[in-house]
Amino acid sequence: MTTTTRLTGALTVGPLRPVILRLAAPAVAMMACHFCFNLIDSIWVGRLIGPAALAAVSTAGFYVWVLLSLGEMVEVGLIAVAARRHGEGDPERAARAAAGAVGYALIAGTAVSLIGLAITDWLFRMMTVPPEVARLGHAYLSTWLLGGPLVFGFFAVEATFRASGDTRTPFLILAASVLLSIILDPLLIAGVGPFPRLGVEGAATASVMVRGGGFLIGLALAVRRGLIRVSAPDWRVIPTIVRVGAPLSLAGVLLSVIYMWLTRFTSRFGTPALAALGVGHKVEGLGFIAISGFALSASALVGQNLGAGREDRARQAVRLTVGYCLTATAVTAAAFLTVPRLLVGLFTSDPGVIADGALYLRVIAFAQIGQTFELILEGALAGAGYTLWPQVTSTTLTALRIPLSAWWSQGLGLLGIWLALSLTAIARGVAMTIFWVRGGWRGTHV
Repeated sequence: MTTTTRLTGALTVGPLRPVILRLAAPAVAMMACHFCFNLIDSIWVGRLIGPAALAAVSTAGFYVWVLLSLGEMVEVGLIAVAARRHGEGDPERAARAAAGAVGYALIAGTAVSLIGLAITDWLFRMMTVPPEVARLGHAYLSTWLLGGPLVFGFFAVEATFRASGDTRTPFLILAASVLLSIILDPLLIAGVGPFPRLGVEGAATASVMVRGGGFLIGLALAVRRGLIRVSAPDWRVIPTIVRVGAPLSLAGVLLSVIYMWLTRFTSRFGTPALAALGVGHKVEGLGFIAISGFALSASALVGQNLGAGREDRARQAVRLTVGYCLTATAVTAAAFLTVPRLLVGLFTSDPGVIADGALYLRVIAFAQIGQTFELILEGALAGAGYTLWPQVTSTTLTALRIPLSAWWSQGLGLLGIWLALSLTAIARGVAMTIFWVRGGWRGTHV
């Protein structure tokens, strides 16, 4: 019996609680690793250079987020297709689908990076950031985009492992990459020893190097284990992968564009407020890590169990996953309410950034529970291949952040912007709960 067969059987039979935790623990750790790349850049840049550089990395990070969201199109779509094939007992078709997805990811990543390089100047003009922030942000983003295709490719490789039920391998690759990034970032930013002093470009260079290396190692391992059939890619699955992954991915793109637009309102309150938007968003990612890790597990469990004809087990897995995740997000919400200044202080000692960032965290703390339902049920619906209408609804609610921020910031200042972010997140959680309970996903075929 192959490793893939054993993993697939473990997801579709037997007690669910240990299966959920076995999948979720490395998945949460894996999401933490993804989150840590930009977090490490922000911490080192904020500490070694200053608030303007911190704001630059944060604003440049919004286009990086666009690239990552588009990469997730391949990830979400491939998980839905390959997990269903594994659940049907057909690992060969899953491996061929994965090969096609990797090829598509490299092509798409190249296209998105080239577009980004062409519009970088326009992006920072659109966000109306201060000249120094724009200059530093341009340097960071231009360097980061050089590695865009490899980042896309890693999403496909990561999805290949997870669809088979293996979250341990991609986690180990990512963990090693994060450790290297922690070491390389300060060396390349400050020019320690034989390393050149590259400033913000050094942070981007370190990220590109470690992510690219992770993709190549992951690809080699997946090919060796028979999870990717490079010699026989199935290009016919690409439309299905795009159809399933596009709604969720485009919602992420829209969210990034909305944050870019929010910088226009936030920058009116000064560079500290602009840096606080980026810092608050990153610290908020602490809760996002736990939620997304459990959501990835829910996606794989729903996909494989529906493929095996076990809808009852898929539903039970989602209920248990939500319960486990609520335990974790309650802790992060409490931390945002009680020690927000300490958390923001990890990035900077600037009192203005700390004050504005602490306010962000106190307000967003109330959205942690809503995001738990939103992301886990979103992942479950994606595992079932039902993504269009949930993402239309989610996107509409997210788009409301622009008019709400413009309106509320006039009377409430920064508090109005932070409230718009929090309340719309809660509304998305309510919407995803309604979609899951109504059960429209039952008739979806992938």
